[in-house]
Amino acid sequence: MPKLIKNRKIIDDQWTLVRDLMEQAEALSSAELNLIVPLPYWLENRDALQQRSGKSAVWLDSHEIPSALGDDWNILELIALNFPVFTDGRAYSSARELRLNLGFKGEIRAIGDVLRDQLFYMSRCGFDAFTMRADQNLESALGAFEDFNDGYQVSADKPLPLFRRRA
Repeated sequence: MPKLIKNRKIIDDQWTLVRDLMEQAEALSSAELNLIVPLPYWLENRDALQQRSGKSAVWLDSHEIPSALGDDWNILELIALNFPVFTDGRAYSSARELRLNLGFKGEIRAIGDVLRDQLFYMSRCGFDAFTMRADQNLESALGAFEDFNDGYQVSADKPLPLFRRRA
């Protein structure tokens, strides 16, 4: 079973990421699997996905924004945000939008080209789960959360700036 980092621990991944709908037809036909499907598939098949016994979640590509979900973010327990390349930072904004503006309490998972050096900053924006790139060592990646003692700015994980927390 694949592994991921969630809440700063390495755990088994209980979800199947459906990237290519043609190659993943078997996963989509399995009623028991927990699936993370692309936004367009979710929007077209929302009712059918909710009827399955397995859970359903959505992944947004970097050019898709959380508002495209409408109010569906309320019924999802997981939203994955894709990093097609590590230099594409649009998903940072989407995570912050989900956490701070929409008040999403579920899991926000980083998928795609996710590297150790990004984890601390991703967690500050609201990500709490990370599917790492295949060449990344999960044990080593856990150390990323300790790379910095604190952040000065307001963030999803610390809503007060450092100067207010010191007062």
